[in-house]
Amino acid sequence: MKKFYLGVDLGSTTSKAVIINEKDEIIGRGITNTRANYEVAAEIARLEAIYNARFTLLKKKLESELDFKPEYRRYIADIEDVFQYLQFEKRLHILHKQLRQTVEEFIPPENQSLFLSYVDKIVSSILPIIKSDFLEGDLGSRNQFFRDVVSEKYHEVVSEFGKEHFEPLMTVFDKSITPVENHLIEYDFQELVHQAMDMLNEKYAGLVDNPPEETSIHFDAELNLLMGNYQQISESLRKHIDQIAKMDINIANMTGTGYGRALLPFPEDCIKSEILCHAFGAHAYFPQTRTVLDIGGQDTKAIQVDQYGLVTSFHMNDRCAAGCGRYLGYIADELSISLNELGPLALDAQKEVNICSTCTVFAGAELRALLNLGEKQEDILAGLHKAIVLRALSLLARSGGVRNEFTFTGGVARNQAVLKYLSEMVHQNYGDDITINVHPDSIFMGALGAAMFARRNIEVKLPSSDKKQSSVA
Repeated sequence: MKKFYLGVDLGSTTSKAVIINEKDEIIGRGITNTRANYEVAAEIARLEAIYNARFTLLKKKLESELDFKPEYRRYIADIEDVFQYLQFEKRLHILHKQLRQTVEEFIPPENQSLFLSYVDKIVSSILPIIKSDFLEGDLGSRNQFFRDVVSEKYHEVVSEFGKEHFEPLMTVFDKSITPVENHLIEYDFQELVHQAMDMLNEKYAGLVDNPPEETSIHFDAELNLLMGNYQQISESLRKHIDQIAKMDINIANMTGTGYGRALLPFPEDCIKSEILCHAFGAHAYFPQTRTVLDIGGQDTKAIQVDQYGLVTSFHMNDRCAAGCGRYLGYIADELSISLNELGPLALDAQKEVNICSTCTVFAGAELRALLNLGEKQEDILAGLHKAIVLRALSLLARSGGVRNEFTFTGGVARNQAVLKYLSEMVHQNYGDDITINVHPDSIFMGALGAAMFARRNIEVKLPSSDKKQSSVA
């Protein structure tokens, strides 16, 4: 029986799970927002990693066929998109019920009927849009969080109902989303993937009857192969899917890490510091890594590693969330935009407004004051992002500076503006020859490192904290 290894990174804002095989290859990834319930978040991430692993194992099983049958590869990719949509649809139905319940609890009786109709209209409006984004676009790969996907569309529809209804409707959403996000839903993989195949077949049947007028050359080639052959492809793949669905994902060992690792239901010897795990995960992707910067939701870590990916020194800010993911989330909430919009907006700036403090407590007041003074939103955001990077550079300097190669991990590594300022300042301060590594899996580095520790089952400790670690307020 094949053995697999699980790493769970229970962060303050996101929880990640990674499953690897005996060759340290990632076969499954799962991620969810961490809010009120850490244990549920960890379990949701674990289940998502298992679902994702089954698709990976399916592709490995069909590897030789996929090389010369691009229609198979495309069909499996589309199944994954529909599978994700069906999961989203189920959670949206739960959110719909919660929204109605919140209206009945917090909206005055004389206005409840009106607001219930608004809630119904919002959900009925956003569902087909999101369905199209999953099935026709690339929403599944662009955004992994239910909260972010639904809040963006919810905000757009709510804006149509008039200013007097905007605030109460947004309050209804804010009170409803967290319990829904923390609701554990277990799916029968085989049943859900069969539903996905049926929906996908309907999609291709529709394309046969009403072929699209304009598509790219690449899509046309795959579409032509699928349109005349999708039923045969579906039946051919179904037996392989059923085999993978029944396969036992044998987790031989597991390791937990992250901000909330003490809350994981793991034995004590299966818990590791997130500093060790981020260093190990970063080194696995980039073996020449000697310096790691991890900006997570609650803290920032500057880490020096040796040729084996083991920590030699570190410095971290763990006393407040200034300059971390939670700080950026707070700024996004203040501006009523999604977290994903912050980076692109900052890149449109004409200048960087000087930010006096990156303290989360005072961020809202300073932000509003600057807007009232006439500063542009994008220029303020550019200043905020630059201030975050300056704070990180201070930690890097205290940890021992930046050595080649330099690897950036954590959820904030996905922010394009942070990456821009970090790259500029690292090269300015440490030389143009410094190689800066960022990977699409940057947010999973801690979970990957944990899974690798689980496979090796080794005991590694951090350098003495009284000499190497301190906190920056």
